[in-house]
Amino acid sequence: MIITENNSLQIQRLLWLNLLIIIVILPRTVYSQNDEMKPYRIGLTPVFLANKTSFIRDWKDYLERQLNTPVSFIQRQTYQEVTDLLLSGELDAAWLCGYPFISHQDQLSLLAVPVYRDKPVYQSYLIVPSSDSETRSIEDLKNKIFVYSDPNSNSGFLYPQVSLIKMGINPRHFFRKTFFAWSHQDVVRAVAEGLAHGGSVDGYVWDSITMINPELTTQTRVVSKSEEFGFPPFVVNNDLSEDRQNALKHALLQMENNKSGIKLLNKLNLDRFSNNQLSLYEGIAEMIKVFHSTQ
Repeated sequence: MIITENNSLQIQRLLWLNLLIIIVILPRTVYSQNDEMKPYRIGLTPVFLANKTSFIRDWKDYLERQLNTPVSFIQRQTYQEVTDLLLSGELDAAWLCGYPFISHQDQLSLLAVPVYRDKPVYQSYLIVPSSDSETRSIEDLKNKIFVYSDPNSNSGFLYPQVSLIKMGINPRHFFRKTFFAWSHQDVVRAVAEGLAHGGSVDGYVWDSITMINPELTTQTRVVSKSEEFGFPPFVVNNDLSEDRQNALKHALLQMENNKSGIKLLNKLNLDRFSNNQLSLYEGIAEMIKVFHSTQ
């Protein structure tokens, strides 16, 4: 083959084109592959009832099969701990309360919402010891001992606080004493054991405890139930790539169509996960405004 000046120019152009492909395309491919192999780091809060090691392992295995990617569940005692990890990027996603989600919705996105008893909502329950047959509302607990679950809980703190504020009552001076149990289950336990005259608890948790440990909830009485709020959602850090967000969402939404997924949902006492709208949390957003207006 005789190399002419034109051939030489064509060869140079081909070499430059190949070099550009290596520089531009290859790093993206490697990045994509590395991104796919990065584990999903998912946070769990005290709302999570089935905290047995075997259940978490089964859920982890299910998600890893669906995602074809490692999954790591990280459990923390308080909502603040999980929220901080999520906002700092140390978690990719979390099953979080609606209160911290709405408070940080500029940094977090709604991924999926659990459906409980055919609705993507739940309620806050005001409970007292079963021996208390007189209390009819939170107003009857004036100068009594009251237990909250967590300062970042909607059902276990925000709702009872705002309820009192709307009555023209200052929650700081209404009860004789208040304390945090740091989980809804422990709110039920504190009221059942007489450590508090009343408490506010996630209704889904109280109902679920009734199914697995009725001896505990029968020692309490539900005085009243709140309006319905958006169920504590699965949320993601906005920095998580769209592909990874969509993959995790799909894995959660498909649980109801998978034998292993249905088994896990039954253990969680949930119907399914749904693709719901932010409007579910408007009630919580309004309460946050009321609460902060008095601080």
